[in-house]
Amino acid sequence: MTPVRTFRGKTVALFGLGGSGLSTAKALMAGGANVRAWDDGEAGRLAAARNGVPLEDLSDSDWSSFDALVLAPGVPLTHPEPHWTVARARAAGVEIIGDIELFCRERAAHAGGAPFIAITGTNGKSTTTALIAHILREAGRDVQLGGNIGVPILDLEPPSDERIHVIECSSFQIDLTPSLNPTIGILINLTPDHIDRHGAMENYAAVKERLVAGAEVALVGVDDAYTHAIGARLSADPKPGQRVMPVSAARRLDWGFYVEDGGVYFREQGHPPEEVELLGSLQGARALRGAHNAQNAAFAAAAAWECGLEDEEIARGLLSYPGLPHRMEEVGRIERTLFVNDSKATNADAAEKALASFADIYWIIGGKAKEGGIEPLRPYFPRIRKAYLIGHASDDFARTLDGALPYERCETLDVATMRAAFDALDGDAAEPIVLLSPACASYDQFKNFEARGDAFRALVNGLPAVIAARRGEHP
Repeated sequence: MTPVRTFRGKTVALFGLGGSGLSTAKALMAGGANVRAWDDGEAGRLAAARNGVPLEDLSDSDWSSFDALVLAPGVPLTHPEPHWTVARARAAGVEIIGDIELFCRERAAHAGGAPFIAITGTNGKSTTTALIAHILREAGRDVQLGGNIGVPILDLEPPSDERIHVIECSSFQIDLTPSLNPTIGILINLTPDHIDRHGAMENYAAVKERLVAGAEVALVGVDDAYTHAIGARLSADPKPGQRVMPVSAARRLDWGFYVEDGGVYFREQGHPPEEVELLGSLQGARALRGAHNAQNAAFAAAAAWECGLEDEEIARGLLSYPGLPHRMEEVGRIERTLFVNDSKATNADAAEKALASFADIYWIIGGKAKEGGIEPLRPYFPRIRKAYLIGHASDDFARTLDGALPYERCETLDVATMRAAFDALDGDAAEPIVLLSPACASYDQFKNFEARGDAFRALVNGLPAVIAARRGEHP
């Protein structure tokens, strides 16, 4: 835990008692703050009470007595309209902040030089965050991994000069962190997302820009128009002492970090084009397949290099990275057939990345469909041997697939996994891929995409016995 000593003796209103909210309340109390916490949901209040967190209905509070409102990131700050606690805090002149802001203040007050890597972007931020932490740990560094990726930042050990915090930041968290100033700030990419919470794409992009604007070293993607513009703006007017470095997975750069021929390269600004340095190879990095993962790897290698790692250490970390659960996760191999869990692919855009990374695919697809369906994936149909439909989307997806590729209605994941495995093993592909990349939400049959992915992994683990029995019945 990181006790929040900068609020010792102060009275803090806290709203939102989920995982990060409860963590924040404990850290504030451990640092000596007077916490008055509330949540609209009974479950959050009960959890707080069990953990000794003082509860107070903030709708009846005297807001002039509060020094700050600490807001959970899931609570609307601006759009579609400010939460009622936000309106009350603003009326009383009370600052509104989040848990990452509390960490930043602790770092500034007690360990100003502590290394702090903050990562954001629309896509790939979890993989990039986990990959950076993996590379640094493999090189023997003391690493604390958390933030939006899962472990609340204040549950981590406190910042220190010998400890590197690697923190994933969502736009909601950045919006609550006015003093965000990481040692290394990473902005991977930007596409329209969370517009309902930010009001417009321009607002969303402006929030994301703040993470790199305050960084000592800003690693900014240049592979989309939004980040390219941000990088150009920061390069033209950097803050004192700031270095702004472009990163690309799509093309060779005159300076900065880029991917070419399966390797990550760095070129110093002003040096001749032939003077480049290989930081790490992606050849053989099975958990980093696809162009999107090349982008993630470029940022991770760049961050590790900025932390002082040698090229060999970076390459070793890239090659040994196991991947994140449910994101193109290799969960098993039976003979020549590879089974891949991409349950995190809850829409067509996410599923596209997996389809672009493999061939000879036996594709398990379906669930609760998102707007647009799978029509955007039609260019990848030639990579697919057969599709296996599950869940509510079966009728819609069957209409899209009709005449384009073979498919089978399986209704449930267990049936689809077994049928896909049998077809893959009986086929003639050199390395068939049984791919769960549903392009759908999971809520029709599963609690969440993690439960769906866990079920697939368990089914794959049970397949050898099923296949052995089948072969005994059909010698």
